[in-house]
Amino acid sequence: MYKITKEWDELLFDEFSSENYKALREFLKKEYSTCTVYPSMYDIFNSMKYTSFSDLKVVLLGQDPYHNEGQAMGLSFSVPDGVQIPPSLTNMYKELHNETGFIPPKSGNLIGWAKQGVLLLNTVLTVRAHQANSHKGQGWEKFTDSIIKKISDKKQGVVFLLWGGNARSKKPLIDKTKHLVLECAHPSPLSAYNGFFGCGHFVKTNEYLTSVGKTPIDWSDL
Repeated sequence: MYKITKEWDELLFDEFSSENYKALREFLKKEYSTCTVYPSMYDIFNSMKYTSFSDLKVVLLGQDPYHNEGQAMGLSFSVPDGVQIPPSLTNMYKELHNETGFIPPKSGNLIGWAKQGVLLLNTVLTVRAHQANSHKGQGWEKFTDSIIKKISDKKQGVVFLLWGGNARSKKPLIDKTKHLVLECAHPSPLSAYNGFFGCGHFVKTNEYLTSVGKTPIDWSDL
């Protein structure tokens, strides 16, 4: 079984022991040995390494990792320091600026958000180089659906940010009587003007967290 942290390992024990994950692991062994796959196998579970289950306050769902060299780091929408900021994240920074006056940094590294309790989770955690969605349908969806469901069932007062059709399809997994679900268009250039810009989600997230007695996210802490 893969080791993330004691807390996540215990929470996901059944998933890591499942036939679904065993088949997924065999698929990944072959992929990593015969193709270029992102992120590094050591970074696949970074979203949970940086955000403990106990501290988790926000879930920001992405689709699958960036598929160009040097971009994917196991955190949805995030890229390492020194890597050009991708268009979707650029639009996220623009919306954040419009909502709060946030001054966009030169870096697209979102570890600062993750450490504050923002789970930057993709629904598929690996991808072949230059082939978006190439690991779709191999078992990751069942694995990450379980993560979303466990968060919904076992926690209270979490904000789920569902941007775009893929993320919004996960809404049935979330108990909306216990959590806040915010949904809109994806921040990609193809759809950002169809409802992402002006969504107000960064401010709404913090208003809700404050209302349930939790510390709001300092979105500028990057």
